Amino acid sequence: MKMPLAGSVRRALFQAAGSSVVPIRHRARLLRQLGLTRVTKPSLGHGITFCNPSAVEMGPSCFINNQVYFDAGSVVLGAKVTVGPRAMFITADHSIGEATHRAGDGSHRGITVGDGAWIGAGAILLPGITVGAGSIIGAGAVVTSDCLPDSVYAGVPARKLRDLEPGDQGGEAD
Repeated sequence: MKMPLAGSVRRALFQAAGSSVVPIRHRARLLRQLGLTRVTKPSLGHGITFCNPSAVEMGPSCFINNQVYFDAGSVVLGAKVTVGPRAMFITADHSIGEATHRAGDGSHRGITVGDGAWIGAGAILLPGITVGAGSIIGAGAVVTSDCLPDSVYAGVPARKLRDLEPGDQGGEAD
């Protein structure tokens, strides 16, 4: 009979399986055995934080770079999504409380990223947003609202800089 792991033991095992001492080719398999089950052939960097592994879904051939943070709510990444280092998927939200405690009641709103999107290093995606397929989110951007497909977004808060053609491959992303 398989015994359930205590929360702190499970977190420690997740941290160990996702560390740089585990070769990248073995990392996804070990993490899958610990509960990251809704992923298909990902390439996972080291130091990734999964607050709730069962809430993360990744389509085929996603690349998640080092030290990416996945909050506890639902995060759905389409096929071939690339995520730069230290990006954050924040699903937690709070109502505004009274003056003695401004962070009121909490909830989670999911994040969805369409096929082929590229999330730059250090980007922060806030609760409830959708990034359209084929879009680029610039490094350090804070995404506060939905992003259209095949577009480039950057800044704080992130704003649309330009459209991309669906077959666009050349040039800088601004």
